[in-house]
Amino acid sequence: MLKSTKKKVSLYYKSKCCCLSGHRPSKLPWGYNENNLECLKFKDLVRRKLKEFVEEGITTFLTGMAEGFDMIATEILIEMKNLYKGIKIIAVIPCFNQEKLWSDNQQKRYRYILEECDKTIVISESYSRTCMQERNEYMVNHSSVVFACYDNISSGGTKNTIEYAKLKNREIVLLNPNDI
Repeated sequence: MLKSTKKKVSLYYKSKCCCLSGHRPSKLPWGYNENNLECLKFKDLVRRKLKEFVEEGITTFLTGMAEGFDMIATEILIEMKNLYKGIKIIAVIPCFNQEKLWSDNQQKRYRYILEECDKTIVISESYSRTCMQERNEYMVNHSSVVFACYDNISSGGTKNTIEYAKLKNREIVLLNPNDI
C-alpha cells in the first residue's frame, strides 16, 4: 500500500521540473486504442518533446497518473530513463485508489507505472470533489513548465490546469491530439 507523502518538492527541482497534464481517453481521437496509427504518431511527438525537455536540462517530471495522456507520457519517460540517467519521475496522485473503477488492464498498467516512479505523493487519503484540482495545482506550483495534451476546446481538468498555470506564469507547452 502507498504511504501518503504530501511533501514539498525542493525549490532546486522546480526550475528543472515539468508537470504533465492531458486528456483522458474519452477526449482523445483514438480513445483507448493506443495501437491506432494516430496514437502511434502522437506518442512519437510526445517522445520527441520529452527528449527536448531533457536535453534542455529538465530532469524531474510530475505526473498525475490519470488515464490517457498522463500514462502515455509517463511510460515514455520510463523508457527514456534507460537513455538519460538523470530523469526522475514523481507520481502525484489525487487520492488512494484513484484507479479502482478502471478496467483490470488499466489498473495493472497503473500499478506498473507507479512502481517505476521514483517517488509518489498522495494529495488526499480519499476521494473528494477537489482532490483532482488540488493535485493539478500542486503539480503546477512545483514545476516551471507544464506539458499538456489539450484540444483547445474541451472543458475540464486539463483546461483548468492550463488556466492555473497561466495565473502562475508558468511556461506552457501544448500538444493538440487532433492535429496529428
